[in-house]
Amino acid sequence: MSKQSQWIVGVNAVASSIENDAENVREVLIEASAKNPRLVEIEENARRKGIDVRKVNTQALDGVGGSVRHQGVAARYQAARTYGENELEGLVEAAEGKALLLILDEVQDPHNLGACLRSAAAAGATAVIIPKDKSATVNATVRKTSAGAADRIPVVAVTNLSRCLKDLQKLGVWIYGLAGEATASLYSIDLKGNVALVLGGEADGLRRLTRENCDGLVKIPMPGDIESLNVSVATGVSLFEAVRQRGL
Repeated sequence: MSKQSQWIVGVNAVASSIENDAENVREVLIEASAKNPRLVEIEENARRKGIDVRKVNTQALDGVGGSVRHQGVAARYQAARTYGENELEGLVEAAEGKALLLILDEVQDPHNLGACLRSAAAAGATAVIIPKDKSATVNATVRKTSAGAADRIPVVAVTNLSRCLKDLQKLGVWIYGLAGEATASLYSIDLKGNVALVLGGEADGLRRLTRENCDGLVKIPMPGDIESLNVSVATGVSLFEAVRQRGL
């Protein structure tokens, strides 16, 4: 797992990091004039776990939060939960034939990535796979949008997505790409075993090589007069169809 130091902001993101990965939270900043009772809970939990807490003014939080709304709290986080490619095989094997993987092909909007991580965590997905290049990274915006999910699910950043798909197939994972022009319906395929669902980026959808390395392309039937769904919405629909089939 790679490590780097970064600031995360927002009530849910900070509370989740303290609850789920306290050993990697170096310090917590709380707005001195804030009256939100959630901040009191965060401070108490942080102090209980031996994390340094500092009361600061709004300007200090604005400085570490940048353009992200901090809600009166920030935390300096030592580890970004990004897993290496060499850990993928272990994650799949640990799922004992029921791995559910979400693969995002160049999703570049951090809000979309955060929403996708939230859906993946809620669906009990095994891991989320993203390319190292031309993809949003797990930054403060992603952590805040994911409402803490970024701390609950492995995110695997890979150098070559096409090669990764081939490696997953060797591990017995069936790979289905979501494409609007596909003829097969998402609801017609078996999603109960080792399965990876691949969704494309906001602009161009799935890249050619990504499509070619999928075992099949499927679509979400849409009887309404809309051509496509936002990638985060399509992610939720797809993952929870797998959940439905698995009877979870």
